[in-house]
Amino acid sequence: MRQLKLEELGRLSAEEARRSPKLPIWLILENLRSGFNVGSFFRTADAFGIERIVLCGFTPQPPHAEIRKAALGAEDVVAWQFCATVGDVPELLPPGFLKIALEQTDVSVPLHHFRPGSGQGVALWVGNEVHGLSQQALDLCELALEIPQRGFKHSLNVAVAGGIALWHISRLLQSPK
Repeated sequence: MRQLKLEELGRLSAEEARRSPKLPIWLILENLRSGFNVGSFFRTADAFGIERIVLCGFTPQPPHAEIRKAALGAEDVVAWQFCATVGDVPELLPPGFLKIALEQTDVSVPLHHFRPGSGQGVALWVGNEVHGLSQQALDLCELALEIPQRGFKHSLNVAVAGGIALWHISRLLQSPK
């Protein structure tokens, strides 16, 4: 076993990455405090071929030093836009997208039980590092997913939790039904 060199990875150029086919997944980030977390989401979105990120509320936006440091350039190739409030997001979404909260709620479903409908796009809503999603965002979502946990904290870093959920959802959208 040996680690692959960069030139062996088959990396796309920035222009090829921008033009490459994307999965019908939009990531909605509501009131994240940390530019590092936002940058991590850009990098994850690039890795999984996510269609778009929507930054809401006081979530930092590119250009931002913390985003740049964590995203390593992914913020230049992943489509994104700003929305002042989550209440404005639904009118931006493509028709038929399932609006999903990544949140521990009284009706949340374990992530591994989730199966999107055939050909259905997904809008995954992720909230603040301390307070999670606002009630306004939860009211806009049709479903809540949570990542089952066994530890004492029952808490994951928002970018880690989002990465787990995006991996699962992107895997399902890529797989034949």
